[in-house]
Amino acid sequence: MNRLRALLIWAILATILVVPLLAAAASPLLQWRQPVYIAAGFAGITAMALLLLQPLLAGGYLPGAEGLQGRRLHRWTGSLLVLAIILHVGGLWITSPPDVIDALLFRSPTPFSVWGVLAMWAVFAAALLAAFRRSLALSPRLWRRLHTLLAMVIVAGSVVHALLIEGTMETYSKAALCALAVAATVKVIVDLKIWARRSRGES
Repeated sequence: MNRLRALLIWAILATILVVPLLAAAASPLLQWRQPVYIAAGFAGITAMALLLLQPLLAGGYLPGAEGLQGRRLHRWTGSLLVLAIILHVGGLWITSPPDVIDALLFRSPTPFSVWGVLAMWAVFAAALLAAFRRSLALSPRLWRRLHTLLAMVIVAGSVVHALLIEGTMETYSKAALCALAVAATVKVIVDLKIWARRSRGES
């Protein structure tokens, strides 16, 4: 029964992650787009899917990915998130460098660009914080709070960025993915008692 339950949970999660990609692949907006632009767009969609997976792994909610195994997978998916964002921004740079420069300098006329850039820098900051955790010699509590604060910026910025864009992502699957990412992030913050005087898992 436990194995069947685990398979069902993973099947549901896989469906949730794949549906937005399949819906985007069927978008008529892909016609006449350059392959690089399409790849950049799907890298962005993949990044959004990873934002749902990350808190689920951090909280140990997925069967077979609890505890240490979950934290290891969390680090790996974090690396994949960084790669997806680099591919997303890099592809957009290739197709339209002026637009990317305007976005990075916060002078783009499109509001969604600001939120996307904020989320991007927060992802890079979170990745660097994780990579240099030992070198920084931060207390576990402070490190966890800083990492969580950056995660909140990442999720909030990415969700607003995605919702403001009228692009290849299908409206309802996009909204559902964004809502689930926010819900999962809030749940893990509450369950792990990140802002409590002593977080769960601290000695």
